[in-house]
Formats: sequence, structure tokens, C-alpha cells
Amino acid sequence: MALSPLKPPEERAVEVAPTPQPSRTYALDFETGEIGGIIDGEAAIRQAIRKAIMTARFRYPIYGYEHLYGAEIEDLIGQDLPIELLNAEMPRLIQEALLVDDRITDVYNFKITREGDGLYVSFFVDTADGTTITEEVTV
Repeated sequence: MALSPLKPPEERAVEVAPTPQPSRTYALDFETGEIGGIIDGEAAIRQAIRKAIMTARFRYPIYGYEHLYGAEIEDLIGQDLPIELLNAEMPRLIQEALLVDDRITDVYNFKITREGDGLYVSFFVDTADGTTITEEVTV
């Protein structure tokens, strides 16, 4: 059957349901900077979480302004902010960084601890496949 411009758009278009894409990616060693091996599933999501939080948003042209990749946590680093402000801002910044990923459905239950110069943030991440990941990052 030919696609006729005389038919209404409902008859010409076919709706296709989106299929989940695999999250296979290269494994990154954040300590040495080396790339090696292939990871998938929870390991790939954990790596994506860490990478999104470590990457400054809007700094690298490769990500562009339209993709909203990365976090704006860098603005808080080096400032002597009260823990109350960190308890309010850090969850918002991490949620904004992670909820752009379609594999992540929710980020919640933040616990923020300051030890010396380090700021430790732990939280839960719900994924689209129904698993919950406990993640901890140092900022």
C-alpha cells in the first residue's frame, strides 16, 4: 500500500513503541584514567552516576547546552557553606544531574556528612528496570 498524501495523518503514520536500549559501555577506571572492558546493567548505571556527578555542567562543548549533562556541584566546592545549605542544595544538584538519564527514575534519601575538607553524600537511585542502587560519592 502506498503512502498517499490524501489520507489523513492517522492512517499514514504508524506508532512504534520505544524499546529499551542496552546500557553497554566501556569500563572507565577513574583512578588511572584507563578504558578497558565492557560493562552493562547495574555496573554501567553506577559508572554513569559517578561520571555525571564528576562532570561540570556546561563546561565541555562535547556535551552541548541542550543535553544538560553533568552537575553544577563545582560552584559549591571550596566554599565554607553551612551544612543546612548543603542539605538543601546537594540533593537538588545531584537529582538534576541524574534524572536526565532515562535509566534512572528517582534519586532520594540523601545523607550528607562533612569530614574535614571532604563532603560525603550517600543516596538511593531507583532504575527503570526496578532495582534500587545505593550510591556514595565524595565531593
